[in-house]
Amino acid sequence: MRDPRDIIKRPIISERTTELQEQRKYVFAVDLKANKTEIRHAVETLFKVEVESVNTMRVSGKFTRYGFHSGYKSDWKKAIVKLTPTSKSIPIFDSL
Repeated sequence: MRDPRDIIKRPIISERTTELQEQRKYVFAVDLKANKTEIRHAVETLFKVEVESVNTMRVSGKFTRYGFHSGYKSDWKKAIVKLTPTSKSIPIFDSL
């Protein structure tokens, strides 16, 4: 298995994701090649919690313009991780 720090890139914090925390759901940007099993293992290892389910989605890169140049941003993958009722919350999201 790969290192968990290579799989989980960063937490995604927005108004919508803070509302999902009430349902014990946390959102992360993950590696494009990571599958659900690897994401589950990485979250359980890094944050010492139990994961109930993992939902993933690929997000297409948007078209952008930088002055004269134009192109597309990179595609990325988003994972919504739901914790079991017995698990405590993830400390990164508690400080916000």
